[in-house]
Amino acid sequence: MKKLLILLVMYITFFSSFLISKANVEPDPDSILSFQIEMLRWDEVNKLLPKYSTFKVVDFESGKSFMVQRRAGHYHADVQPISHRDTKIMKEIYNGEWSWKRRAILVAVNDEWIAASMHGMPHGAGALKNGFPGHFCIHFYGSKTHRSNDTDLSHQLMILKASGKLDQYVSEAGPEEIVEIFFAGLKQRDAKIVESVLIPGQKIDWDTVWKEMSNISLRQFSINKHESSSIYIEVPVKYEWIHRDIGRKVYDNELFLVKLSPIRGWKVDSEWLTDGEY
Repeated sequence: MKKLLILLVMYITFFSSFLISKANVEPDPDSILSFQIEMLRWDEVNKLLPKYSTFKVVDFESGKSFMVQRRAGHYHADVQPISHRDTKIMKEIYNGEWSWKRRAILVAVNDEWIAASMHGMPHGAGALKNGFPGHFCIHFYGSKTHRSNDTDLSHQLMILKASGKLDQYVSEAGPEEIVEIFFAGLKQRDAKIVESVLIPGQKIDWDTVWKEMSNISLRQFSINKHESSSIYIEVPVKYEWIHRDIGRKVYDNELFLVKLSPIRGWKVDSEWLTDGEY
């Protein structure tokens, strides 16, 4: 029965998309950005932002901005807010609490706006008298972390979000990537990223989800290679969900992936989120 309902949703979604694509809809001039956002690779940005350079950071969601100085960083930029005022604005962006949560940002360099991602947790050394106890990290496309020497998926998703290329990336992602994007979006408490991989039209009470969830980590999952060529996959997943009231619990569940049409990407059926089955 569940599979039949999902197939029905697939048919309705595909047919609706077909009708919309045929409609002659004029673009809204007010929705067109007045500036170009670039998604430059780290090796390019590294030359544009040398050590001790200063630049503006704009939070993608709130529009709040502050100034920073690059102090170090080999595979990404280690930066510090320039003044106490900049530190205050940054902390406001994180609702008054320092956090490892990634956020989509824009970096202004000369006449360019560059898509990037930051976290909000002071760590390590700091040299400026700014009320910020350490430095924080800004990642660009292709940046790597200190510890793993690998790109950080959550940072890269925020960069795609800031550049306006998230939906394109998701549409071309395979089923394994879709599962990872889904859990990364939950971990970062970013509804836009999670919704980018959900079946269109599914409604989630995000306030309830965020209130219940303190943190989440994907432990393992498996996808049968033979199933990845089909249009419907049941994916066994094991994840750790830290509840605000009862603490840490490990769940074995199933994630249902569907392909809405041959030319569209994989999507997640969010029934277990909708029904509160976490």
